[in-house]
Amino acid sequence: MNILAFDTSTEYCSVALWRAGEVLVREVVAGQGHSELLLPMVDEILAEAGLALTQLDGIAFGSGPGSFTGLRIACGVAQGLALGADLPVLGICTLEALAEAAAVSAAQERVVAALDARMGEIYHAAYHRDDNAWQAVSAPSLCLPQDAPPLSGTGWVVCGNGFAVYAEQLQACYRAQIASIAAPHQFPKTPHAREIASLAAPRFLQGLGTDAAEAAPLYIRNKVALKETERDWADR
Repeated sequence: MNILAFDTSTEYCSVALWRAGEVLVREVVAGQGHSELLLPMVDEILAEAGLALTQLDGIAFGSGPGSFTGLRIACGVAQGLALGADLPVLGICTLEALAEAAAVSAAQERVVAALDARMGEIYHAAYHRDDNAWQAVSAPSLCLPQDAPPLSGTGWVVCGNGFAVYAEQLQACYRAQIASIAAPHQFPKTPHAREIASLAAPRFLQGLGTDAAEAAPLYIRNKVALKETERDWADR
């Protein structure tokens, strides 16, 4: 099975090609250049693999949460490519992709992920691996770091740049439930297409891919900017 995956939900732009468990990857710090970089990166990775778009079995993308513009770019490109090649599409939650990366690096099955959502907030989710599949213990949500949803038990592994930006607040929320977050370089901070591909592959095998027209971003947040009065309050 050949799965193309990409993520543009953060300042990074990543592309991965999953081929029977082997993965080719591309990643670059894109800033605001995702729309110019993504398709050339797709072309490059397909050329390296010697594959045409029509030889793929599906296309996966980081559906969010994350940058509004980045999520729209990933979803739009996935839809365009899939429609042209008559391929199924899957959106993979970026927080679940982070959990997958953390579990691989730490060999753990309980992961809490937090991405910096700007405006003093985080995107948050917690997962437990059961029968080789992630189950959401705390569904993806938007919250203040000091109001992060409670978790039960101990032994939680952390990931995501939210733990780097809001380490003090999140440490206060979870205390002894999670591993130390004093060294943020030791955990995955942003989603990557590599994990999106590995999560999507078994789902495509199960026939869970959808029509391209049904693909949609997972925004969570409904507004992208603060009013002047809100910005003044947030800065206090």
